[in-house]
This record gives sequence, C-alpha cells and structure tokens, in this order.
Amino acid sequence: MNTKQIDYCIELAHTLNFSKAADNMFVSQPTFSYQIKLLEEEVGFTIFERSGKGAVLTPAGAQFVGFLTNMRNELKRAIEQGQNFSAKYTDSITIALPLRQALYFLPEAIRLFGKEYPDVQITPIFRYGNSVETFLKNESDILFALKEQTRQIPGIFVNDLFTSRIYLITTKDDPLASKDKITEEDLYGRTLMVGGGSPEALRAVQHRLISSDKISYFNSSDHDTTLTNVAAGRGVCLAPGFLNDHSGQFSWIPFNSEEHFDCVLCSHKNDSRESLKAFISLLEDLYREAVAFPL
Repeated sequence: MNTKQIDYCIELAHTLNFSKAADNMFVSQPTFSYQIKLLEEEVGFTIFERSGKGAVLTPAGAQFVGFLTNMRNELKRAIEQGQNFSAKYTDSITIALPLRQALYFLPEAIRLFGKEYPDVQITPIFRYGNSVETFLKNESDILFALKEQTRQIPGIFVNDLFTSRIYLITTKDDPLASKDKITEEDLYGRTLMVGGGSPEALRAVQHRLISSDKISYFNSSDHDTTLTNVAAGRGVCLAPGFLNDHSGQFSWIPFNSEEHFDCVLCSHKNDSRESLKAFISLLEDLYREAVAFPL
C-alpha cells in the first residue's frame, strides 16, 4: 500500500464515482481503477461494491477508509512538521498541555526562548484528556499538569509553576458579574454546570455546593460545552483560573474557597538538555514576575 493508493481510496469514498474521483486525482480512470483493485487485493477484502451507477462502500470498507483518513492526516502532519523542522531547526522540544489557555504565557516564552535558542523548535501538543499519557509515552518532553497528577509518575522532575484558584464564570450581564468575590450563598437558586473532567479540588467544591440542596446542577461533558451552556444562559460554572483565556467574553469572579490547584511542569529525568532546562526556567520566571496576574 502506498500513499497514492491511500489518496485514491479516500477520494473515491468521498465521490463514490470512479470517473469523478479519477478526474479529481488527475489520472485516467483505468489507472485509478487498477490502483483501487491492487489495494483491495493487498488488504484481502472488498472496499467498494461496483455498479453501473458508481461505487458504494462495503461495511468493512467504510471502517477501513475511516482508519485510512486518520492515518493520512497524521502522515501529512508528520511531513509538515518535518519540513518545518528541517528548514530552520536542529533540535526540538515538545510540551503537552490540555488547551492553549492553560499556559497563558507560553507564546511569550516561545518568543523569548527563540532569541537565545534560535535553532530549537518549541512545539505545543494539545491533548484535552490524555496529556499525561502522551508524556508517559515519551511523545512530549515537557508536561503541564496538576501536582496531584504527578505523584505516581516515576523518573520525572517536577517544577512548581503557579497556584491557581477557583473562579465563577458568568455572562457579562449576569448580576453576579459585578461582585468582587462570590460566596456559596450567592449561588443559591442558581443552576451550576458540573462535571466535564473537573479536577479533584473542583469536584469537592461542586459536591459541597450541590449537597446544600439550594443549588440546581446540570451535567456538562467538557469545559468547552460548559462555556457554551453558560453563554446560552443555562447556568453558571466554577473553573480553575488557568482555564481563563482572558478574551473578555465572560466574567471570571474569584470564588471564596480554600481549594486550589498546584500547577507544575514535568520533564523526564533522562533528558538533560540545557535548552529544555532553559525553557522551563523561562516559563517559571514569567509566572513568578506576574504577581498580580489572576490565575
């Protein structure tokens, strides 16, 4: 199986027409059909049922094309990254984090780092639910995580970065948006969005509030869904400060709570590169200097 056959197969799955797919791939129909036939012979099952009206994916073919599409996208990404790297860089540092706003100062750190290490590429890898797994598989060199997530991970250095607090998120026109601090009593009679992969400290607060029987709740699958529901006026939510993108779309008001989140950067003990240490140190300095920055 080669990349040409993969591309032909994906295109035919889109058009379900041999003639149109061949035209889109700039080859003759006999050449196109022959390559599809070779692919089917190699994999050992029929991918497309032929008819006078065109082609139809078999059940096995539909599943196969789904895997092929994902594989082709990953291959394209790998090629593009390789082209970027070979054009300018001699080394690379990857950092895994759940979403961009988790490390608000990451773009600034990359900019400053590039002045000292112009030949080292910094590549963020966004993994909403499995950034720790990415790190454990050595697919990333640095991991942004909560300290509680790192206690059972062997062979790593843990660098304290900042402490994040809990905030209430509301729409800008919500009456609570004018408050300087939110208490439990302020939420009585309101609907609270809960769930969505909340960290342990946040789940404890959510449970305490719901147990009062004075606050309704609505389960939400993830943070983006929660924000969509808040924007739609379905309720309010509590969230760690490190999720704030500072876009100004919502009001983030500090919640009166002792619970907090210790945010850290992890690196592998067997990675002793000076450039990696320098990048972590740079991020630490940026957060240390941002004393008044809401986190």
